[in-house]
Amino acid sequence: MNFKDGEVLYFDKPLGWTSFKVVGHARYHICRRIKMKKLKVGHAGTLDPLATGVMIVCTGKATKRIEEFQYHTKEYIATIQLGATTPSYDLEHEIDATYPTGHITREMVEETLKTFIGEIQQIPPAFSACMVNGKRAYDLARKGEEVELKPKLLVIDEIELLECNLPEIKIRVVCSKGTYIRALARDIGEALKSGAHLTGLIRTRVGEVKLEHCLDPVKFAEWIDQQEIEITEE
Repeated sequence: MNFKDGEVLYFDKPLGWTSFKVVGHARYHICRRIKMKKLKVGHAGTLDPLATGVMIVCTGKATKRIEEFQYHTKEYIATIQLGATTPSYDLEHEIDATYPTGHITREMVEETLKTFIGEIQQIPPAFSACMVNGKRAYDLARKGEEVELKPKLLVIDEIELLECNLPEIKIRVVCSKGTYIRALARDIGEALKSGAHLTGLIRTRVGEVKLEHCLDPVKFAEWIDQQEIEITEE
């Protein structure tokens, strides 16, 4: 392996870790192993701290491939709680409103999910990294400022209802770059004439990369010490 010439690593991001932490952790142990102070390392798609799953990390010259990986189709398993919303549409914030769910049936959920397949317009969450007048939306939202984000055109290839234990549902989603699954949860809640927020999220695939191909970042130090590594002289 030659990390300076460029390697592509697949990680299963742990719960509670930021995407930034995964990159920093990988960079630290690679630099330790190859005895270099600096190395270019980046990831090909953010996962929220409360999400787990596939994260692609590129090193050295392979960081030029980040954009290529970002455009790959992604698959998620999402757990959604119906009947309540939060400002961030996930568990990062407390519930801010509750809604009735007694009228919702499994058939109604299945029919509603079908309406999201294909091209959809989605308004990103205010608590997101989207830019608004040169500032991150989440910085403005955390200060209590009103954040107006424009809808983005996305493609949802597949939505499948995996479990229906009302008021909780579990779905599998295959979608394009830029899809916010917590915004999808919000929109599903509204379409069901209720509210909803995301309570669990696993990214199970990016392109052809699946969870079973991924390294555990916690065991990365041990893993890298066992690899044959080519060290390029400065």
